[in-house]
Amino acid sequence: MTRPTAATREAVTARDAIAARFERLPASRWHVTVRLVVGVVTFFEAFDQLLIAYALPELRQEWHLTDGDATSVLTVGSVGMLIGALLSGRLADRFGRVRVIAYCVAASGLAGLALVACTSLTPFLALRFVQGLAIGGEVPVAAAFISEITRSFKRGRFVLLYELVFPAGLTVGALAAAWLVPAAGWRVMFAVAAVPGLLAFLVQRTVPESPRWLADRGRTAEAEAVMDEIEAKVSAATGEPLPPVRYSPGPPAHPGSPTAKAATAAERTATGLRSLFTGRYRRRTLVVGAIWFTGYFVNYGVTSWLPSIYKDGYGLTLSDALLYSTVTSVAGLLGCLLVALTVDILGRRKIFAIFLGGSAALLLTLAALGAHSPAQVLIWTSLSAVGFFGSNICLYLYTPELYPTRMRALGCSVGGAVNRLGVILGPILVGAVYAAGNNVAAVFVMLGAVALVGAVVAGALAEETADRPLEEISP
Repeated sequence: MTRPTAATREAVTARDAIAARFERLPASRWHVTVRLVVGVVTFFEAFDQLLIAYALPELRQEWHLTDGDATSVLTVGSVGMLIGALLSGRLADRFGRVRVIAYCVAASGLAGLALVACTSLTPFLALRFVQGLAIGGEVPVAAAFISEITRSFKRGRFVLLYELVFPAGLTVGALAAAWLVPAAGWRVMFAVAAVPGLLAFLVQRTVPESPRWLADRGRTAEAEAVMDEIEAKVSAATGEPLPPVRYSPGPPAHPGSPTAKAATAAERTATGLRSLFTGRYRRRTLVVGAIWFTGYFVNYGVTSWLPSIYKDGYGLTLSDALLYSTVTSVAGLLGCLLVALTVDILGRRKIFAIFLGGSAALLLTLAALGAHSPAQVLIWTSLSAVGFFGSNICLYLYTPELYPTRMRALGCSVGGAVNRLGVILGPILVGAVYAAGNNVAAVFVMLGAVALVGAVVAGALAEETADRPLEEISP
């Protein structure tokens, strides 16, 4: 057990002491185990999220859905995710990260199982909404938790290698759906997606509560006990004693950054939704919100409608339409891996500007070429997916870094809610533009322009956070 000495006890808060103890932990099997358990949960949540796009062509035929019905099917889950994200942040900041994650996982699994029995649109929409509440609640809280158990050195790679499970889930879901939906129907896919419900118990049994959160809530004895247990497991995993703890506040803030100035009393005590717009956090919230919205507007504007565009606009069979769409998802996964390997080298701001800006250029190029053939759409949207998937995954690393522990989950959940706005409006506006005259090129002009706005905002206004302790970035 390692705690501050008498000489430093008065100068070091419980929060700073826990942070210092995390900073000295080397990467170990314990970190990998926790990342794996939470990652499996997030994998299946992602697996489920994209299934609706692949089930939609069959649902439209089976239930004779209108264009309006189809849009409702695509967006109702996202509405639930928006509300779930807003609720989960407050709950996780008050009751703990792990408890909220486990409850969301259980609810998602139960709703997914019930979807299998649906025979009409109305109950299907209701259950997709409930499932959306759960998925929208779990993902941002899990992102906050993973950031809180990580030291600053190469935090980007560690967190994003966890976050890769989300696009991996999207990709595996796409591959499985492209094969299973034509062969066995959409219900089989939703039955598989109900697996996360079985993992809720595993999460609560194997994943400790965040010591940073416990210390911030004044539960110092519990925080130290959990930290003692973590340190013992890390030491056993590495087979070496841990390095000494440095209880200093950490390296100085980068000159000229907002953290180079002393935090105001309002910034240090702010809690609740209003706190996200207090002092330095106001700019951070507006900037990261803009990146969340534009990135996910483009992401789901593309991926939600591609199967239907291929099938209805270009006359491909259902099997081919799903296969073409899957290629784009696989390309997006490669973009996520590329970001995970380079984010600590390039930094967060350059990743957003380069990847989202590149995506914009590729989509606008596709529009300029006319999008005359499915092969043309496949090539350019797949290249673009490397950019918008890569930028979007970086948000799950960047957003938790921008806020202090007392409101980190809330900040992540608001980011998750704003991304839901993009997820909702993207498919709606793409559907409206496409329905106006089957003008595929106009769709990609709109998506490219939105991506360009996000790239400019990020490049000009985003604050760099790479290799800085969380407590330094956010006092």
